[in-house]
Amino acid sequence: MKGTVQAGTNNLFTVECEDDVIRNCTIKGKVLKQDKTFYNPIAPGDVVEIEPDPINDKKGQILTLEPRKNTFLRWNVKGRCPQLLASNLDYLILVTTPDEPPFRPRFIDRALAQAEHQGITPVIVCNKFDLAEAMQTDGRAEEFEEIEKRLSIWENLGYRVLRISAKTGEGMTEFADLLEDHLSAFVGQSGVGKSSLVNVLDNTCVLKTGSLSQKYGRGCHTTTKGTLIHLVLNEALTEGVPGRKANIIDTPGIRRFVLDDVKSDELAMYFKEIEPFVGKCKFGLNCKHQTEPECAIKAAVESGKITEERFDSYKRIAYEIETGNWDD
Repeated sequence: MKGTVQAGTNNLFTVECEDDVIRNCTIKGKVLKQDKTFYNPIAPGDVVEIEPDPINDKKGQILTLEPRKNTFLRWNVKGRCPQLLASNLDYLILVTTPDEPPFRPRFIDRALAQAEHQGITPVIVCNKFDLAEAMQTDGRAEEFEEIEKRLSIWENLGYRVLRISAKTGEGMTEFADLLEDHLSAFVGQSGVGKSSLVNVLDNTCVLKTGSLSQKYGRGCHTTTKGTLIHLVLNEALTEGVPGRKANIIDTPGIRRFVLDDVKSDELAMYFKEIEPFVGKCKFGLNCKHQTEPECAIKAAVESGKITEERFDSYKRIAYEIETGNWDD
């Protein structure tokens, strides 16, 4: 029978089967036929064919993996191979914050490029937006203006950006409406409040939430493995309508997002405002967009068609791909 993978580590996966039984399954033969080696061969959201254990109906073996609509992944530096985070997504929810932990736009730009590469629709969610008011009153107004500018840049590119707060409820109704009847993965750095968002979206969920490191201002890992969760949306967010549902994959916090299968000379194709100018430079596809004359991309930056912020992000990420020196 078929089933959907909820979670898993090593060679043990929780599979929600079509007979409504949740089984702990191993991969038969411990190897799936795939075109390349992954840090983990199966991810939450994958559809698999399983064979139930004839003795214990709560166990089974995974026989095959159904073709995927898409996958979201990153390069796992420690394992030196791609790591699958989620499969068969409708939305990739990129969660960030204006503060606590600090706003890191290049993390979002990397994830946007990976989403474009994988053909997944990303949505940028700026959680803890209640902290924005404090930033404007404690002498950090310019810092907040830069954050708002970056959010607006993404909006102007056509990405959907939500400014919300799990703490105050700001924007949560719109967020719930977006998620309804879809499968979405929450991806972000540790401490941005992914688990808190889940707890507000479905007030019957009680996911563990963590505090920030006082020394570094970073979050601690409270979600240790990606998990597919079925939400019954909080009626306070659905105008009192009961039974509205959403499916989300809560992924572990990521401190360093490294692109997978994207070469530096291909990166421009995944920056949607840069892509139209690719190949139009004097030196064509050989242009590095650095000091070369008659560079169409640099000309687009000078004319305002490409923002300096995104062009700088593009150059930094391209350098990271070339050197393997990835910042946090």
